[in-house]
Amino acid sequence: MRVLPLAILTACLVTFLVLPSRIQAQAEPCIPPIRPFLPTDPRDIQAYADLLRQDFEAYIQDFGTYLRCLDAERARVFQEGQEVTAEYARFQEVTNARRQAPAD
Repeated sequence: MRVLPLAILTACLVTFLVLPSRIQAQAEPCIPPIRPFLPTDPRDIQAYADLLRQDFEAYIQDFGTYLRCLDAERARVFQEGQEVTAEYARFQEVTNARRQAPAD
């Protein structure tokens, strides 16, 4: 039986243990709430009133959570966009400075 080199083992551990948590910490998906079903027959509405009420109340609560998630994601992406823009400006400075430097 062959033993994996330490570098490969380390890479596997990082991939399976560290990266998923970093990706999750960056941005969890905002999952929209599932729209509740309302029967068309008034008798069904009456028969299932308690269940339907729970579905509507859960939807309203989940809707608020969803909007807060979208707001947080928008703020995160906006901040990231500002950081990337600043990094790109630095990149442009470095590459333009290199092009303008006199050749030795």
